[in-house]
Amino acid sequence: MERLPADCIADILSRGSPRDACRSAVVASVFRAAAESDLLWDRFLPLDHEEIISESVSPVKYKSKKELFFKLSSPLFIDRGLKAFSIDKATGKKCYKLSARKLYIAWSANPLFWCWKPVIESRFAEVVELRMTSWLEIQGKINTRILSPNTMYRAYLIVKFAHHRAYGLDVVPCNVSVEVGKLCSRGTVTLSHNACVKRSLERVCGENKVEEGSRSKFEDNVARVGLERKDGWLEIELGEFYNQGMCEEEVKMSLKEINGVHLKGGLVIESLEIRPI
Repeated sequence: MERLPADCIADILSRGSPRDACRSAVVASVFRAAAESDLLWDRFLPLDHEEIISESVSPVKYKSKKELFFKLSSPLFIDRGLKAFSIDKATGKKCYKLSARKLYIAWSANPLFWCWKPVIESRFAEVVELRMTSWLEIQGKINTRILSPNTMYRAYLIVKFAHHRAYGLDVVPCNVSVEVGKLCSRGTVTLSHNACVKRSLERVCGENKVEEGSRSKFEDNVARVGLERKDGWLEIELGEFYNQGMCEEEVKMSLKEINGVHLKGGLVIESLEIRPI
């Protein structure tokens, strides 16, 4: 192995993951030079990383491709600060966050129903808080073209509850879904502002069912509360999908509660996150 050129060793290491490359450099001296090379880390960076960096709201400075890789493992704000891009440090897969401003939220332009405001807990300029509505509908979209190919993704709605102002959110379960082409993953979510403080996640899974018709549907009977994150926000799973990368398709991710007639409020929406499993 010592006789192999560094470029050859770098090529071998690139067949694994970024995590494997870092571990190899620790356990064997022959891998150390290759594990620092631009040739290796350029393989781990997305093919369109230069285009993504060009959309950054602030300059990205780096001295090596390895330094750039680890800089991009933290959120890079793009699209006028309305989206955040990052790389999964272990796998090199792409991750995206869509700010609340990039989502369709029914009646969000009406200050009677929703309130836009900055909060120090979010790195986005604004979040939106539900004041009052009987029709809760949130939807986000992303094109599979900008995601990593041959990758299983999961979508999460990132929220908080305004505890002294939250009401009516757990009366009727919300419907969640992720649609890609003819495939649709569905489930239900309970927005319990009381239970979320004490419990991280409740999940009851039923058997998947496939319905006949023009659209293939995979039904997942799931009852959840939010999973509390280290940053203090809660993430609510909307569903998952596999990106083959063979063609461009639009991914539609949504949370809806439009059947109840009661009023509800106190839900704070920060973003919608799409990350690899």
